[in-house]
Amino acid sequence: MMDIRYPRPLVAGDLIGVTAPSSGVAEQHHARLNFAIETLTEQGFRVEVGDCMDGATHISAPVEQRAAEFMRMLLDPRVRAIVPPWGGETAIDLIAHLDFDAIAAAEPTWVIGYSDISTLLTPITLLTGVATIHGSNLMDTPYATPSSLVNWLIVAGQPIGSSFRQSSPNVHRINDFDDWQANPEVTDHTWNGTGQWVRLDGGTNPVDVSGRLIGGCIETLANLAGTRYADTSRLRGEADASLLVYIEAAGEEATAICRYLHGMRLAGFFDGAAAVLVGRTGANDSPTLTQSEAVLDALGWLGIPIIGNVECGHVPPQLPIVNGALGRLVFTDSERFLQQTLT
Repeated sequence: MMDIRYPRPLVAGDLIGVTAPSSGVAEQHHARLNFAIETLTEQGFRVEVGDCMDGATHISAPVEQRAAEFMRMLLDPRVRAIVPPWGGETAIDLIAHLDFDAIAAAEPTWVIGYSDISTLLTPITLLTGVATIHGSNLMDTPYATPSSLVNWLIVAGQPIGSSFRQSSPNVHRINDFDDWQANPEVTDHTWNGTGQWVRLDGGTNPVDVSGRLIGGCIETLANLAGTRYADTSRLRGEADASLLVYIEAAGEEATAICRYLHGMRLAGFFDGAAAVLVGRTGANDSPTLTQSEAVLDALGWLGIPIIGNVECGHVPPQLPIVNGALGRLVFTDSERFLQQTLT
């Protein structure tokens, strides 16, 4: 099993880099961007905003410029964390332009995000052994975090060897979004849904399993499955250690998600998994297939616990997950939590 390297804990005074390796920020959302940056500075962090932030199209700049800026921040020892404004559509075009050997040789830097950003997080961890954080992006950072979850800034500030535990807050917000143009300084979600984690695979036995955490957005990772950039066997190593794999659907209908997951399973992405965590989604069901049925159709073959409605996707709130960390998943009648240890 590869050695996981954790960036040193993020502390007030550290420099956080902001760049958009996928989609930039349109003018109507600049006020929200500025407020999110102020949220970081008010907590004592210094912020450097890169040049690749344009939101006129689906990419913030040509791929060479985005890759160069992302690499510069990754290799700059002054930059302690990188948080993009949000995801996007085609971060996959950066992959061929990243120097993973240089990333592996450099002092580790936290990279945070979800959605299309998981296209970068997962390969970075699998190819370099550097832990990354699948969690809220910059534009979502000002929102208050429910008490049973941990803000990504707190996660990035954890010392090596520490553990933290998260569980469902039993509330979520689905298909209802704040108008950041009209109210760019909103900090509280209006929760319109309730519900806990659920057992999708039909099992009734208590679940208490451990493994290295890895995963991300289904629609983006499906395009890397079967390549060296999504080779989860690297995380298991010769010891054949277990994994805890988390996945989440951004917006595709259930039939598409079903196809993607079948492909990821056939490519070995879930090999060695002790359990699968499935993020709550606002994506549509298909006429003959629900999102939960899509997961079971593709992954029920694995014969392992599959836990749904986990707060690790596009439906707020977000439960930060450290790629590469040692996870412990407990799902019983009396306890349901995910513990992560930075070891």
